[in-house]
Amino acid sequence: MPYRDKLSKHTRRDIERLKNKAFRPATWIGILLYGGTLGLLFVVPIVAGAYLGRWLDTLASGYSVRWTVSLIVLGITVGGYNVFRFLRDRT
Repeated sequence: MPYRDKLSKHTRRDIERLKNKAFRPATWIGILLYGGTLGLLFVVPIVAGAYLGRWLDTLASGYSVRWTVSLIVLGITVGGYNVFRFLRDRT
C-alpha cells in the first residue's frame, strides 16, 4: 500500500510539472538549438547536392555546370521538405 501512495504522489507531481512546462517561455539555448537544427536540416542537402553535382560535372568533358545546378535545386527542395516535416511533427 505505501508503494501505491508513493506512486500516485509522484505521478501527480509529474503531471503538474508537465502542465507548468507548457506555460514557461522557451530559453535562449533552446531557441538556438532549434534554429540550428532547422538550419542543418535545410543546408546539408544543398551542400551535398553541390558537391555531388560538381564531382559529376568534372567527369563530363568540357565545361558544364548542369549537374551542379540541378542537384543544388534538388537539395533546396529536399531541405525545404525536411524543415516542413520537422516543424509539422513538432506541433
